[in-house]
Amino acid sequence: MILGIDEVGRGPWAGPLVVGAVVLGGVTIEGLTDSKKLSKKRRESLDIEIRDKALGIGLGWVSATEIDEIGLSRALAVATKRAVEQIAVPYHEIIIDGTVNFLRETTKESYVTTMKKADLLVPSVSAASVVAKVARDNYMASQDDVYQGYGFKGHVGYGTAAHSAAIDKLGVTPLHRLSFAPLKKYSVPKLEKTVINVNKSTKEIGDNAESIASDYLSNHGHKIIDRNWKTKFCEIDIVSRKADTIYFTEVKYRQKTDQGGGLAAITPKKLRQMKFATELYSLSNQISDTNLRLAVITLCGQPPVVEDFLEA
Repeated sequence: MILGIDEVGRGPWAGPLVVGAVVLGGVTIEGLTDSKKLSKKRRESLDIEIRDKALGIGLGWVSATEIDEIGLSRALAVATKRAVEQIAVPYHEIIIDGTVNFLRETTKESYVTTMKKADLLVPSVSAASVVAKVARDNYMASQDDVYQGYGFKGHVGYGTAAHSAAIDKLGVTPLHRLSFAPLKKYSVPKLEKTVINVNKSTKEIGDNAESIASDYLSNHGHKIIDRNWKTKFCEIDIVSRKADTIYFTEVKYRQKTDQGGGLAAITPKKLRQMKFATELYSLSNQISDTNLRLAVITLCGQPPVVEDFLEA
């Protein structure tokens, strides 16, 4: 009654981290080994057999967004706990592949043995490796239809030349781990708002402009859903709904018209950042089967006055 644990997806540029947890309970399954040493066809065959025969199976998922927010080390611990929480059968020992006890400082800590190459040596750990690998690969293959052109079915998020070329051409998606070194250049820097009144803070000025923009949208039939939605890497000023369309609006303010106007700040790079933020918001809030549209409101003067509302 050993609970075997192994992770898949520690190193990819995109996609979730997945930890498998399996209790075989004395069941013998021929051919179990490290999932990376098996063909895709053999992994899938073993996955079916494991799910049919094992006494307990758990999968702990941590998204790319969570990895960016809490870091990979913490994400491994979270995914392991999520996987173990799904095991309802008894066990007397937990064996984790590797050298780190991801269950330390939990009630399971005393049950844990860490072991290098456990996925080669311990059948339940091998089984955990297989079910986690198949689950993650299937998920990434399904994202091929969601984010076309990236080839997720082939490289499943790893940093291949084809993946790098796709990112250079298409930009990043909500699946991408922007905290990873090769992708940090795609993270959205926090833009400083221009101070237009020495008696007011930058935040107060920005909030004032956004409030005026929000009132403008409301007066034109929009229902405000969200304001100042932020993550570590991106933000959306206003989210609103009008009829069957959800608008993601960037608010741009300039004190004087000779500063170029707000639309001057909407560069192709900024548009890509806005698109990424929209996709991430939709994913985070499970928005589907809805028309989504980018928009920009520009304001000028003191007090701010709406100059233009432009839909992308």
